[in-house]
Amino acid sequence: MMRSLLIRGMLVGVAAAALALLIAWIYGEPQVGHAIAFEEAGAAHDHAGAAAEEPEVVSRTVQKTTGLITAMVVYGVAVGGLFAIAFAFAYGRLGALGARATAALVAVGGFTAVVVVPFLKYPPTPPAVGDPETIGERTAIYFGMVALGLLATAAAVIVQRRLLPRLGPWNATIVAAVGFAVVVALVYRLTPEPDAVADGFPATVLWDFRVASLGIQVVLWSTLGLLFGALTERAFRRAAPSAPAPGSKAEPVQG
Repeated sequence: MMRSLLIRGMLVGVAAAALALLIAWIYGEPQVGHAIAFEEAGAAHDHAGAAAEEPEVVSRTVQKTTGLITAMVVYGVAVGGLFAIAFAFAYGRLGALGARATAALVAVGGFTAVVVVPFLKYPPTPPAVGDPETIGERTAIYFGMVALGLLATAAAVIVQRRLLPRLGPWNATIVAAVGFAVVVALVYRLTPEPDAVADGFPATVLWDFRVASLGIQVVLWSTLGLLFGALTERAFRRAAPSAPAPGSKAEPVQG
C-alpha cells in the first residue's frame, strides 16, 4: 500500500508541477526578464567602455524552457513523494477524517511549513536583488527556515493532539497555533535581515515576482491536496474491504 501511495504522490506531483509551470511562464518569467534587463543595464553603465561581455554559460532561452521544466518536474516529484509519506503517517491518526480531508490538511500544513514560514522572512527575489556574494549564506538560511517550518508544524500538531482530551478541539488548536506563531516569530527576530533591494529596482517588478512565486506554490500544493486526496479516496473505495488503509486500525472481528 505504501508503494502505491508513493507512486501516486510522485505522479500527482508531476501534474501539480505542470500546472505550476504554466503560472511560472505566464506570470513569473516576465518579471525575471524585467529584472535581468535592469541588472544588465546597471552592469553596462558600470563597465562602459570595458571589454566585451563574457558569454553566457546557459542561455536565457534554455533557462526559461528546458531548465525551468526540469527544475519544476524534479521539485514536483520530490514534494509529491514526501507528501505521500506525510499522508500515510497522518491518515487514521486525525480522528475520523477521510482521505480527501486528510490530504487537504496535509497540504495546508506542508504549504505553511515549506512556503509560508520562509516566505514571510525571506521572500523570493529576482535577479539584481541581493548581494551575489551572500547567495550561499542566504540559501543556507532559507533551508534552515524550511526546517524550522517543518519542525514547528510537527510540534504544533503533537501539542494539539496532546491537549485535545483536556481542552477540546477549539482550545487545543488555539494553544498550538499560538505556540507555533511565538516560536516562528522568535526565530524571525534572531535571524539576519534580508539583503536590501538595489537602488532604482522597480518596486512593481519585485512585488509581481513575489506574488507570482507565491501563486506557483499555491497552485502546486492545492493540486497535490485535491488531486491526491480524490485519487486516494477512489483507490481506498476500490480496495475496501479487502485491506485496511494505511494508518487505520483494523476493526475487531465480532464472534
